[in-house]
Amino acid sequence: MDGRWPDDLDVTALTAQGWRPKRFNQFVVKIHSRCNLACGYCYVYESADESWRDQPKIMTEAVLTEACRQIDEHAGATVSLVFHGGEPLLAGAAHLDRLAAAATAILSPGRRLRLGLQTNGLLLDPRMIEVCDRWGIRVAVSLDGDEAGHDRHRTFRDGGGSHAGVARGLRLLQQHRHLYAGLLCTVDLANDPVTTYEALLEFEPPTVDFLLPHANWTTPPAGARAAYGKWLSQIFDRWFDAPVRESGVRLFDDILALTLGGMGTSESVGLQPIRVAVIETDGTVEQVDTLKTAFARATRVRAAAGGNPLDQALRQPQIVARQLGAEALCRTCRDCEIHEICGGGNYTHRFHAGNGFLNPSVYCADLTFLIGHIRARVSGELAKIRTRRPTGGD
Repeated sequence: MDGRWPDDLDVTALTAQGWRPKRFNQFVVKIHSRCNLACGYCYVYESADESWRDQPKIMTEAVLTEACRQIDEHAGATVSLVFHGGEPLLAGAAHLDRLAAAATAILSPGRRLRLGLQTNGLLLDPRMIEVCDRWGIRVAVSLDGDEAGHDRHRTFRDGGGSHAGVARGLRLLQQHRHLYAGLLCTVDLANDPVTTYEALLEFEPPTVDFLLPHANWTTPPAGARAAYGKWLSQIFDRWFDAPVRESGVRLFDDILALTLGGMGTSESVGLQPIRVAVIETDGTVEQVDTLKTAFARATRVRAAAGGNPLDQALRQPQIVARQLGAEALCRTCRDCEIHEICGGGNYTHRFHAGNGFLNPSVYCADLTFLIGHIRARVSGELAKIRTRRPTGGD
């Protein structure tokens, strides 16, 4: 505890007022804590937190079994379990097979279990695909656009680019559409936005998840005011104006849904409670690891000995803050007319070393621009429809 919000959040008082936490339903399981790439923007290995050095390289079957037992006690009727890292495929196909078998045996009876995997794609091969197919593991791959854009940051330790290897893995994954979850792309202002999007479309992704670099008020992002919002708006226009839907784009789909009164599906926008827990290779329960960019040990959950650590984590101020919706926003955000759409942006991007997370997003101008642009485009299309609609007569 260091005085930074939400460390002083009074969870006991909230509970007395009738607030109740929502159980975790998504579990990011770190089955390997190292990586075969050295991406310049990596929030695990290139940030303020170096706790990965203290983690075992590989999650053992015994640790995974105990973690699944805790999830089984804690979770409701639907569970999403995502194998993650580091690079999870470094664990090897045989080990992934054993872990998926154990998770399925414990968690599948009596509930809907969804297994996923986030990878850089370099180690996707027929054996890995066979294991994923056996257990229904849907695979998402990180790709930052065309070769030049991707290889600017996503390099091997010797500086060599990884695009060619990722492309090989993706071409294999394309042959197994039922396992293909989509692409994750980190925004880089140095890349042309439409070129980046169209390079992703070459691999026919079911959906694309564009991520803003994990900056904050202490370490702000590069670029001019609203530069990221303008970059994304160019992709939105290309996506929105396509004669057919070529791919989902999670951020755009969320903003459209929220604009029309629906719900978001991610941490990026909206006020929905975040119900994600991370389980490290040693079995430790932590918060989402993008918080590692804020300060050392920012992901730590302080739980007492005994009891289910997932149940205990739900009472920690740092977890509670992410389930409070508008009540966890600063006054500036609450007074903003788009706060129910924006949701204050990604929680990680609100951090300031002086006062913690009770701030607007460092990408506030970008989100304001992008949301305004999308709302204007939607309003324009609705106006066209109303104009074309016949009036009167039979």
